[in-house]
Amino acid sequence: MNARISGVLKETASDLCRYLEGLLPSLSENWWNELVVRALSYQQQRAVDQRKITALSGLDLAALLRVLDQNWYTISEAKHPPAEARHYVKEMRSVRDRWAHASVDEFSNDDVYRDLDTIQRFAMIIDARDALLEEIRKLKAAIMVPPSYPTRPQPEPPAEIIEPRTSAFKVGQLVTPKSNPSLRGAIVAIMPGQPEKRYSVFQEGSVVTYYESQLAAPVAAASLKLLSLTDFHGHLTGIQIRHPALSVLYSLNAGRIDCVPYQFRPVLKFVRAERPRLLIADGVGVGKTIEAGLILRELQARRDIRSVLIICPKPLITERKWEVEMRRFDERFTPLDGDKLRYCIRETDLDGVWPEQYSKAIVPYSQFDEDLLFGSMGTGRRQRKGLLDLNPPPRFDLVIVDEAQHIRNESTFSHRCVRFFCENAEAVLFLTATPLEMGSTDLFVLLNLLRPDLIRDLPTFETMAAPNPFINAAVTVVRLERQGWQGDALAALEGAATTPWGELALTHDPTFQSVREVLRRPVVSAQDRIACINQLEQLHTFSGMINRTRRRDIGEFTVRKPETVLIEFTPQQRRLHDDLLATQAAILTRLHGTGNVKFMMTMIRRQAASCIFGLAPLLRDILTRRFPLTAASEADFEGAEQDLTIDSRVENQIRDVLDQAEKLDPYDPKLEALRSIVSEKQNLPNHRIMLFSSFRHTLGYLFDDLENAGCRVGLVHGDVPDEDRVDIRRRFKLDRGHPEALDVLLFSEVGSEGLDYQFCDCIVNYDLPWNPMRIEQRIGRIDRRGQNSETVRIFNMVTPGTVDGDIYQRCLLRIGVFDRELGASDEILGEITRELRDIAENFTLSETERQEKLHQLADNQIRLIREQQELEDRQAELFAIRVPSDQNAEALRDVTSYWLSPAMMENLARMYLKMACGSEQDYIIGEKPLKTLRLSQEARARLFKDFVQLPRQTSVTFREWENWLKGASPLLSITFDAASASDNLDATLITPVHPLVRQAARSTECADRLACVFAVQDASVPAGDYPFTIYEWRHQGLQQDLTLQPVCAVAELTKLFPEMITRATPIDGYETMPDSKVFDMLDGQHYALWTQAKRQHVQKTQQLAAYRIASLETSHRARLALLGEQLAKATDERIRRMRQSQIVSAEADYQRRRQEIDRAIGEADITAQPIAFGVMKVTH
Repeated sequence: MNARISGVLKETASDLCRYLEGLLPSLSENWWNELVVRALSYQQQRAVDQRKITALSGLDLAALLRVLDQNWYTISEAKHPPAEARHYVKEMRSVRDRWAHASVDEFSNDDVYRDLDTIQRFAMIIDARDALLEEIRKLKAAIMVPPSYPTRPQPEPPAEIIEPRTSAFKVGQLVTPKSNPSLRGAIVAIMPGQPEKRYSVFQEGSVVTYYESQLAAPVAAASLKLLSLTDFHGHLTGIQIRHPALSVLYSLNAGRIDCVPYQFRPVLKFVRAERPRLLIADGVGVGKTIEAGLILRELQARRDIRSVLIICPKPLITERKWEVEMRRFDERFTPLDGDKLRYCIRETDLDGVWPEQYSKAIVPYSQFDEDLLFGSMGTGRRQRKGLLDLNPPPRFDLVIVDEAQHIRNESTFSHRCVRFFCENAEAVLFLTATPLEMGSTDLFVLLNLLRPDLIRDLPTFETMAAPNPFINAAVTVVRLERQGWQGDALAALEGAATTPWGELALTHDPTFQSVREVLRRPVVSAQDRIACINQLEQLHTFSGMINRTRRRDIGEFTVRKPETVLIEFTPQQRRLHDDLLATQAAILTRLHGTGNVKFMMTMIRRQAASCIFGLAPLLRDILTRRFPLTAASEADFEGAEQDLTIDSRVENQIRDVLDQAEKLDPYDPKLEALRSIVSEKQNLPNHRIMLFSSFRHTLGYLFDDLENAGCRVGLVHGDVPDEDRVDIRRRFKLDRGHPEALDVLLFSEVGSEGLDYQFCDCIVNYDLPWNPMRIEQRIGRIDRRGQNSETVRIFNMVTPGTVDGDIYQRCLLRIGVFDRELGASDEILGEITRELRDIAENFTLSETERQEKLHQLADNQIRLIREQQELEDRQAELFAIRVPSDQNAEALRDVTSYWLSPAMMENLARMYLKMACGSEQDYIIGEKPLKTLRLSQEARARLFKDFVQLPRQTSVTFREWENWLKGASPLLSITFDAASASDNLDATLITPVHPLVRQAARSTECADRLACVFAVQDASVPAGDYPFTIYEWRHQGLQQDLTLQPVCAVAELTKLFPEMITRATPIDGYETMPDSKVFDMLDGQHYALWTQAKRQHVQKTQQLAAYRIASLETSHRARLALLGEQLAKATDERIRRMRQSQIVSAEADYQRRRQEIDRAIGEADITAQPIAFGVMKVTH
């Protein structure tokens, strides 16, 4: 056996060499150096140099496999292999390594069989010779012989002598290769030969030559296979599992979580996206981590997901937030510290792949530094490789970037390292709750990182974004339905159409044209107006890349009870504050408001409004140049990057203010008010208080005072170590009677980022940000899913006569940010924030002028917010508009498949177990959701043979299933219900991605056409027998899809059939099916449905293609303009040649991608195949 397997590996190397020789030269002119030598490991490169190898035939199997693996993405663009092919390439490398250092005696028959199966599948990918495939098949057959009954080797039968005068097959006849019966082709020519004839067979788009002994007539399709209703349901479930559809979600009931409809919105958007990349910018507390888990589950149901990288702030790792949340989806992730991360880089450099034991990992931003990116000198003058040194780079199937606002600055190493991982990932998911304003570059930076192929540069982004304000305006107009709303909405759409992007993409969009036609009607019905709103929102140019679920879209979690606490300055404090303003005016007049001085004076003034006793330490820090910029940046100040070096001309004036501040009377009325709040709260069942301040000096002052007063208080800001944060949060969550419990927790703006505190129901805003969205983030720490209290209390501590007091009283309080999440768009809120800052930082305004401008801002902007809030409040009562929660629930129903429900999963599993085990006994025991799977050792051995046929996975679910099948216990606790799985963590949750379901689905694949007869009780349909046919529709084009289309003789029944079959009951008395002519008559109805569906599919493909072409041309023009500008400025001849080469490459890349889109347009089609027949007996 050893010799035969070694021979198989040798022949595999020969066929792989032939495969690469025919492919690599077409991919690059310098293919040997670029695609071969560069792909080899260091040791392999040395061997090539020493042995002077210049051809692929000189390489061994290990080197050839590495060449194939390292160039996979280049090869896949040329060959378009199946999705699972990459998996078998990697598995083949493991197989080769095992057999290079071991013998067959060291492996069990199961392991040998699995390796042979991997070799066979790999050989089919590289178009290996039939002789190799036949040898592998014989070896597999020999392995399957039980060891207790050895077979005596038999001589090979003599070759069959073919009579030269006769032919076994005719021209035009369908045949199949004996080595691969799944392939079928037609004979196009017969060539005489001795001792066998040769046949030219057209298969899979090309002509292949076979000897006659290599061919066989395909097995004729069996007649209709009449199934029971339960087995018929099982086969339909199996089809949906084997062929995931874009119109159905597979992540429903796929985790130990509560099903919330709105959390599936990003899942559906991710699946249907042009590329699997999405920015989830949901509000605080919506559940972005759960949404990420659902997306991971959905991807696993559709493709082979083996490696996932999560990038997040270190506190979330210390808190184990991602580890805990992913366990709810039965996933195990490993946090990587510095040593582990560098180990992974070292192993990737040596082996070319990321270490399998860390294939699902979590990395903090804090690890991303210059050494990690570029490498560094290690011990003993040894160079440590960095990420950029890795060739090939690690390619993760999914990269999740949490708290993505941390990578908004392109110059940071966090941004550059995240870009590295994203550029080499199959799928990418960004999560952030920090508001992203369209007017800033933040959104551009994230979208450019997410989709660099589409958002190449800022001009491209601005071009694409140009129609969005007009589209948003049209949505608002249609929602409000004021007098003349149709004309106003049309005007807004015309404005969008006149933008460059509108001319390129929008005007050719059927959705855009449909909306315009509706708006031009004399009267628009309420239903059509709703459709207009949905269609307009889809026209937003970034809608396919961003999911934005706001708190107000999903309803309130709790009732907010805000309370204003007004505290006047003492006379001495008032004099200090007024003198500070006078000093500020003098300084700015003298220095003409230079940037750093203006920023510094704003901070000083806001510190005085926050806590007058924090002013002295702040001024001392500024004077001694000890002020940390992190303290300013985490307080969300505009200009936090400014240099705070104080101008010598104003130093004396600052010292005068400092002297006055140091002489303040220690009595603090604001602190006294806080003490009263804390004391009152300690008498309530929930004693906890979260206090926020933008200033560390304020927090330090409060911490010292509360601690001295005997209060159990904790402090968290950006510089508090992560380990301490975890311990502080743990203590804050303890019951009040515990000796380590905390009563009050003080936070900076960044201190609470990403962590959940729904066990607390009270916050105190000791001072307030000028950004309404930042205030919402504070409140969202406690007002979120999981909050047990019916109400949350919000204390706002304000000092009248300060700029913060004016902003609070005249603006923030009036717009209602403390009562509920604001009913306004992020663009409006961003504009309010900018105007607030402009007014507050305009030091030339008098107090009266400032108050007038704040009042004017309220009149201009807040009126619109109020209108939108009132509109949403009335939505449940208005006939024309549904509340968003209803829309979410309806959207979820539209993508829910009965065949993927827990009941149908259980039905499929029961059917498979009976068939695989050869008995009608019940193997799943229990009437309640929690059940027991009981299988004998023999039955588990049978299931294991099916299990090894699945693509190998490294997930915990697959590993635990394999261990149970191999183990000694006959019992396994299982459930098909997500709620039951949440209550019983030891039970195995059976979902569409579980290997038991995958095995069951594979078992339903057969050549037979299915048939079933069942009854349905329905008074809305005339009683009688109704024949039906179910067709399988495969959608070809830019997006591949598979759907099942039922057809009945009555058109109304065709629409009702998907729902009626879910209510079907078994029926006896039908042992034979109607004549085939009965079903042939249904093809006329099918043709009408198919024609309409194909027309819509082609139209949709053309619409999507127009969008892609428009974005491609826009980005291509911007790319050429930039390269042309760089070429014009270049004086060095080498640089000019490089720029010219880049222009040629850019043009070639554009032409290639354009041809791919054009080809997809031409290939747009729906192929139809009948797969099931039957009779539905309707009774009353």
